[in-house]
Amino acid sequence: MNDYIVSARKYRPSTFQTVVGQSNLTSTLKNAIATKHLAHAYLFCGPRGVGKTSCARIFAKAINCLNITPDGEPCNECDSCRAFNEQHSFNIHELDAASNNSVEDIRSLTEQVRIPPQIGKYSVFIIDEVHMLSQAAFNAFLKTLEEPPVHAIFILATTEKHKVIPTILSRCQIYDFNRIGINDIVEHLFFVAKSENVIAEKQALSVIAEKADGGMRDALSIFDQIVSFCGTNITYKSVIESLNVLDYQYYFTLVENFYKGDVSQSLLIFDEILNKGFDMQHFIIGLAQHLRNVMVSSDASTTRLLEATEEVEQRYVEQSKTCGIAFIYKALMLINECDLAFRTSRNKRLLIEITLIRLCQIQNPTVVEIEKKNDISPIKKDSQVNVEQKQTNVSVPQPSLQQSIKTEVKATNNIQNKGFRPTISISTSTTEIPEKKEKNQETSEKIKVEQKNCDYSEDSFVELWKSFATDVREKNASLSRTMLKYLPQKQNNSYVVLVVNQLQQKEIVDDKVEIIAFLRDKLSNDFVNFSVEVSQKEDNDEKFYTSEEKLNKMLNENPTFSKLYSQMDLDLD
Repeated sequence: MNDYIVSARKYRPSTFQTVVGQSNLTSTLKNAIATKHLAHAYLFCGPRGVGKTSCARIFAKAINCLNITPDGEPCNECDSCRAFNEQHSFNIHELDAASNNSVEDIRSLTEQVRIPPQIGKYSVFIIDEVHMLSQAAFNAFLKTLEEPPVHAIFILATTEKHKVIPTILSRCQIYDFNRIGINDIVEHLFFVAKSENVIAEKQALSVIAEKADGGMRDALSIFDQIVSFCGTNITYKSVIESLNVLDYQYYFTLVENFYKGDVSQSLLIFDEILNKGFDMQHFIIGLAQHLRNVMVSSDASTTRLLEATEEVEQRYVEQSKTCGIAFIYKALMLINECDLAFRTSRNKRLLIEITLIRLCQIQNPTVVEIEKKNDISPIKKDSQVNVEQKQTNVSVPQPSLQQSIKTEVKATNNIQNKGFRPTISISTSTTEIPEKKEKNQETSEKIKVEQKNCDYSEDSFVELWKSFATDVREKNASLSRTMLKYLPQKQNNSYVVLVVNQLQQKEIVDDKVEIIAFLRDKLSNDFVNFSVEVSQKEDNDEKFYTSEEKLNKMLNENPTFSKLYSQMDLDLD
């Protein structure tokens, strides 16, 4: 017969002192026993494998212990403790609510509650996974839970407190169990390994603790699995191979390559990770977690947010000092963008590789990154270079042409200083700026342009307005019709175009730059300008109605429609 017992059962806590990572709760329970302030109902809730049921059993044994120790621990020697340890105690009853969740099961439990204890003072009823009880079973249990006999104490345990009805919660003292810290798990695994004559590296046990995600039972189960794989010598390499865990050394090396700008090595490391069978999204999540750990390690006040052993924590601190917080912030934003776009990307590997390239360019940005930072896209540069293609040798008008040209020259010099030489061409009748300027700021600032200010008549202005409208007829027939229908009028030494709706106003304003450029060139006056306003006078044939205005007009003019609209409770979509 095989006498092997898994570690999760063999090293299950039997005293409050052996419960790992819940010192605050165990101290409270021991004080309650010592002062005899026992409630009639307790609710233990928290993640799986953190000691809820174990604490419930220890608490139940301690309540009935005949010779309890001064520090609140059961003696394990009296008749009550021995009966419990040998699993034939008549004072402690356990019910698995996952498989006994009906009203009949609760009725059977309430009948047992009436029986007084044979040894000790209390009959303790432990109901595990209490959230699995049906609604009817909860309701049948309420009265007994609220007013039990003096000798009855209930201890409920659950991993999902939100599923327990409020009327049950209000009748219990609630104890929230925490996830067990990595250092606590590693320390307990060392104790188990020593007891089992197993030699284990601390880094290997740290990986097991991280994989367990705060649950001691999971950690012990993984430990047994590793022992079956490695034997009595557990190494870090064997653990990551057995659990298929990505070595955190990859992440440390990648961040170093990002900081140095080594694109080639970063891509090769990513390819090696994929060849080992790791999922691409798992890689992105792990890299984001690593960068987050480096970020919190940059400040001594936030280092406590790390869940790692002291050796790994020190490596995080060292890397945060090397890279700097600004670099880490930028890297986190880039990796977060990649994570958000991963699900919708059709070429996921290319998306990650582009992200790795951008991460390598944080310290040494390339031409593409500089253009993006300065918002100088190829489309915008082409539009600046080919301004004359849309106009007939006319510069883009500004309130002051001289100030405009100086601004363009200054922008050109700034771009040249960063390594760019986009071609910018501005033509006037008196001065022509060369297409390719040399990198000489002093010469550029001395360029002066003489502004034109010739007189012109209102008739000349209107005729040129019509001429422009005729020229754009083929390209924009709607604009041409609007300009020919609404001619500019002179008002207080300025010109105003009165239209009847906002759509017509927007249509002219959208092309106002080209119109003004045309007029300034033909009239030889750099101060020509006009405004477009919506006329306040209503014109039923031309007025633009919104959807709300149309609806109100129909309701006012048609009483039958208004009545139907009100009766059917219609609404405008």
